[in-house]
Amino acid sequence: MSHPDPDPDPGRAGWSAGRRRERDTRRPDEPPPTRRLTGQDDDDPGPRKITVTRVAAWRTRNLTRAGVRAFHRAASADGADRSGLTALTYAWMANYASDATLAVALANTLFFSAASAESKDKVALYLLITVAPFALVAPVIGPLLDRIQRGRRVALAVSTAGQGALAVVLALFMDTWALYPAALGILVLSKSFGVLKAAVTPRVLPPGITLVTTNSRLTVFGLVASGVFGALAAGVSYLFGSPGAAWLTAGICFAAVWLCLRIPRRVEVTEGEMETVLIPRPRSGAEPGHRDRPGASRRRVRMGPQVVTALWANGTIRALTGFLTLFAAFVVKAQTEGTPGRQLLLLGVVGAAAGAGGFLGNALGARRRFDRPDLLLVTALCAALTSTVVAAVLGGLATAAVVGLVGATASALLKVCLDAVVQRDLPEAARASAFGRSETILQLTWVFGGTLGVLLPPTWWIGFTVISGVLVIGTVQTVLTSRGRSLLPRRSA
Repeated sequence: MSHPDPDPDPGRAGWSAGRRRERDTRRPDEPPPTRRLTGQDDDDPGPRKITVTRVAAWRTRNLTRAGVRAFHRAASADGADRSGLTALTYAWMANYASDATLAVALANTLFFSAASAESKDKVALYLLITVAPFALVAPVIGPLLDRIQRGRRVALAVSTAGQGALAVVLALFMDTWALYPAALGILVLSKSFGVLKAAVTPRVLPPGITLVTTNSRLTVFGLVASGVFGALAAGVSYLFGSPGAAWLTAGICFAAVWLCLRIPRRVEVTEGEMETVLIPRPRSGAEPGHRDRPGASRRRVRMGPQVVTALWANGTIRALTGFLTLFAAFVVKAQTEGTPGRQLLLLGVVGAAAGAGGFLGNALGARRRFDRPDLLLVTALCAALTSTVVAAVLGGLATAAVVGLVGATASALLKVCLDAVVQRDLPEAARASAFGRSETILQLTWVFGGTLGVLLPPTWWIGFTVISGVLVIGTVQTVLTSRGRSLLPRRSA
């Protein structure tokens, strides 16, 4: 009598029996079960018929949903959705995104579409017609917006709507002289948005979160939006030209109007706020919080020496970042042979280093205590100065990228330090005014650095030697201010 061969896999017999029982217990009209895919979401059962294309589409959809949910959780963390910080975050991201897309549109028109000498003339003319008037208007913008007692939320929406309308003008008249006044208007409105945002931020702080952490979070979200929409604008510009990027800018700005109006109405309440003035210490016989002029509607508070010191340091480093933004572009264009795409790729090396530095600086700043801000300010400035000196001696794209990394890290870290000093040294009622005024100063110093980047010859060692001199002056002034002295002549009391 013959015996069957033993089953080489005894477990398989049990598995086969289980499968037979499953088939036996299924009703004749019941469809076969769908195999569950790895990472499958309960809300999305996946394709009924599994093919490579359907699974790829399903996975993309699932990952996108997961990314959106993770992003929303991050933006709403720590009670930000209840305090109104989430709404301000989305509006701020839209502002960053519109700035990035506009930069792509203007860069293609003023820079990459022209020869080196012609592009330099175009950008110089752009700075003359737009930045010069802005430098005259900016000192008025800050105090004017600072005095807005009602309607800051609406003012944010109006500024973005104005940017959208002017972006439409740019898209329609990109190759005419209308580009310059439209660009000036967008520049003024964008910087006004930054001043207003700085004044609104203290009023949407969630309980238990410091102003330092909040501003770092806003900056990181803004950098992400800038990178994503800047890349999108580059693709749109490649397909449809500069007007396409301008239309994208307009769409983002009009969407931002709705985002601004979602900010809670309580930010309109400014009862008890105090105005700040940029004087490091009270004059003799004057106490902080006094009224400087008869009939003043708000008390005026003088910024302390630590705040003014932090402002000098931040203004100095902003001049470096503004300089590098434009100077590196002109040097690459003048010294690099090839297509605009290759030049843009080389510039992307410096831009990527600066972006990494921004993330690094905010991450470091959000996790440390600023018990000795003077030491941090001087250390960061010295690090930036060292990088520019090295770049002046060893000129090249690699050292320029190092300057971008160090400069962006120092800029983000010093901005966090400024926020911490303002929060520590000024009363809560004066912080909105302090942030509005300080933002105006930082914008002006960036413009100063950018102007240097255009006016100087496109040679690495010349540019970095000049900006090193600027950093030396700024560092010395920062140190002197921290000790109660200054390179500038004192104002008479």
